[in-house]
Amino acid sequence: MLPLTLSVPKPLLRIGDKTVLDYIFDALPEEVDQVIIVVGYFKEQIQRHFGEQYKGKAIRYVVQDVLNGSGTALLCCKDLFSPGERFLVAYGDDMPSRKEIADCLNHEYSWLCAPTDNPKQGGEATFSDDGHILKVIEKPKNPSSNMSVAGTMVVNSDIFTYEPEPHPVNGEFYLTSLMNRFVANHKVRAVYGKQRPGFLSPDEIKKYKL
Repeated sequence: MLPLTLSVPKPLLRIGDKTVLDYIFDALPEEVDQVIIVVGYFKEQIQRHFGEQYKGKAIRYVVQDVLNGSGTALLCCKDLFSPGERFLVAYGDDMPSRKEIADCLNHEYSWLCAPTDNPKQGGEATFSDDGHILKVIEKPKNPSSNMSVAGTMVVNSDIFTYEPEPHPVNGEFYLTSLMNRFVANHKVRAVYGKQRPGFLSPDEIKKYKL
């Protein structure tokens, strides 16, 4: 997303009159009363924007000191959850709708999926006949479909018992590696959402119609 992110963290980029994180907060249901935000790059800007409470939701910040992937970002929150506690995960650069989040929360465990124009840049999902996710390949070299997982999922604290694995190409510790372990041991429902821009370059912002 360069050059836009040279001075602003990606979650605070503006689309229309709001930041990406504002859209995520607006999509959360009322029963979500606490939000944990993992911060790192330009963390002070995010903390200044939201403070300790935002739109009626208490906010807690967790600092990811080593920015080496979304998997390690989630593991930074490990000590904040009780055994078996269920929670919603949302990437700070994806904007699920209120309906998509509600649909995810209707299942014990779920993962939002959506078609994409660039499957090599996402996580390709395979599904069981009864609509559960079997496996996800992050940034596949030869994708067999355009159906990709999005950045919204419902899991429980069992996910903290797994260790992320480095991606074989870039070495990042993606949350996908944790989720693949989670879906192997839990029935995770695929929830189908709308296609969205990839949010990988400044031109993608222009494609959002909100």
